[in-house]
Amino acid sequence: MKKDIYINSIGAFLPGNPISNHEIEDYLGRIHGKDSRLKNRILKNNGIQSRYYAIDKNQNSLLSNAAMASSAIADSLAKIGKTTSDIDFLSAASTQGDLPVPGFANMVHAELKCQPIEVASYNGVCISGMQALKGAYLQVKSGEKNLAISCASEFPSRLFKASRFEKQNQEQLSFDTEFLRFMLSDGAGAMTISDAPNLKGLSLKIEWISVNSYSGNHELCMYAGKNPDDERSWLDYPDFETAAAEGAINLKQDVRLLDEMVKLGVDRFFELIDQGKINPKNIDWLVCHYSSEFFKGQIKELLTKGGLEIEEEKWFSNLTTKGNTGAASIYIMLQEILYSGKLKAGDQILCMVPESGRFSTSFMSLTVVGENEGIKEKFEIREPASPEINIDKTDYSEFLVRQLTRVWIDFENQLNQVPIVRKIYDGDLTKADYLLLLEDLRQQVIDGSQWIARAGSNIAIEIFELRSAFLKHAGTEHKDYQILEKNYANMGGDLEKLRSGTKNIGSEALSAWMFNQASKPNPVDLLGAMFIIEGLGNRMAGYWGELIQKQLKLDNNQVDFFLYHGVADVDHFKGLEDALNHPEMNMEIAKRIVKTAKVTARLYAMQLLSLGDY
Repeated sequence: MKKDIYINSIGAFLPGNPISNHEIEDYLGRIHGKDSRLKNRILKNNGIQSRYYAIDKNQNSLLSNAAMASSAIADSLAKIGKTTSDIDFLSAASTQGDLPVPGFANMVHAELKCQPIEVASYNGVCISGMQALKGAYLQVKSGEKNLAISCASEFPSRLFKASRFEKQNQEQLSFDTEFLRFMLSDGAGAMTISDAPNLKGLSLKIEWISVNSYSGNHELCMYAGKNPDDERSWLDYPDFETAAAEGAINLKQDVRLLDEMVKLGVDRFFELIDQGKINPKNIDWLVCHYSSEFFKGQIKELLTKGGLEIEEEKWFSNLTTKGNTGAASIYIMLQEILYSGKLKAGDQILCMVPESGRFSTSFMSLTVVGENEGIKEKFEIREPASPEINIDKTDYSEFLVRQLTRVWIDFENQLNQVPIVRKIYDGDLTKADYLLLLEDLRQQVIDGSQWIARAGSNIAIEIFELRSAFLKHAGTEHKDYQILEKNYANMGGDLEKLRSGTKNIGSEALSAWMFNQASKPNPVDLLGAMFIIEGLGNRMAGYWGELIQKQLKLDNNQVDFFLYHGVADVDHFKGLEDALNHPEMNMEIAKRIVKTAKVTARLYAMQLLSLGDY
């Protein structure tokens, strides 16, 4: 029982694209067609900026909870070159599986389609993921098993569909349920556990895991299956329909009791210090699960009052970008930090996961072992957010800003999945990748000033100011390709090859579309194209340039095509705003601008997807 146990790899699965705050009700639905009155207040407190849902905008499930867990397991196994045939124990946790019966682990095992193995299901709320991990840890530590998998997966979005609440016998949703509607999100994580560390790369040595329930002394806080002040279980109702109509099946949280959960977690923290299990001076990272940034503040305040202050840089959480995935949160957090490049051998990680179900706490101590060699630094994928558009308030302006914002969010979500962009964020970009990106961009960039100039020449004299705006912009765009060529040459690229290159199939489509639109009379709808292209420079180019420069260790004169746009396109964007304020603008033109922005975004993403495809 004294042998050491290691987490050798961690996988994660987050369904679909990140969902921003303004899109939540597009996916969950609007109850009786009305926007929630409480959403903004709840989101302001919890601090979550994006999350993931395994349902679409018609509230249809895209996959099962068990399938998400299976995908996370596959990711974890692939990281260390293992397959499902190597597993001899599986523990799985979820607040609610796909079926009441059988156990969640059996359903995950079925998804894996692997040989007969021992499984164990853990049902609860946030802490069940830690319970599953401790079960797998003890199986390997006892010597009964060699390679165990622990996983946790959550799929709460389907509990919060508007259609569920519209049929209930209540005028409006109770705060206890609506609170959770904007707090929870979908996702899965998995870990491989054995009694030997990885031969290459990092492993996490499990020092100990502590799990405590305080349910004997506390009331229900987060629950489903009954109503407040009614002792009946949903199974005690005369039929399922009545239980559903009266809201007994709704997932609820008694927010009045949440302060008690924070206090219990901090009290347990100090108990473990007193027992000698935690030495605050040795904590390099505190990976703490909390459902809201508000509670982080409370935890820090109580720790400080007790004489323990943990520096802000030691705290790690991805709540704001990944959302609150309940039992899977600790897996998804540890997965991100393990492969972030931030850890080094000897680092001490303290994990803290409190649970409000009927009050439990869990803590885990980890030591980083191995070498960071070969682990690439990953970079933050920022939450999709549209470049801010400042135009005068008119009968069309709110429509235009709202629609362009939606087009941009969809565009940025698309970009984040494009292979070349993923390489930039994942730290996988090579010099050859960067040269190819410059080669293919150059063929499109050199056309930019030409289609803008053509568009300007086709704008009528009656709206001369718009013509001037286009022609002025064409002049500033003209030198872009020269900066790009300089970067390419400074990277050791062959300028003759670059200048004789051809457009990839995406660039062909984008360029043909631009020249076609620019050749029409009064093509002011191309302001939508400029919004996408200048917005890309304004918001993304400079950031990408910094990441490319950092991971390839480049000089400014090798990457300033991107760095320049991050600065210059701020001014360019101001010119676009001035054009959108033209007195001749109206709703019909605004609709054309939005459509052109949408087409341009789709074709620009295709251009990046088509690198090297001629």
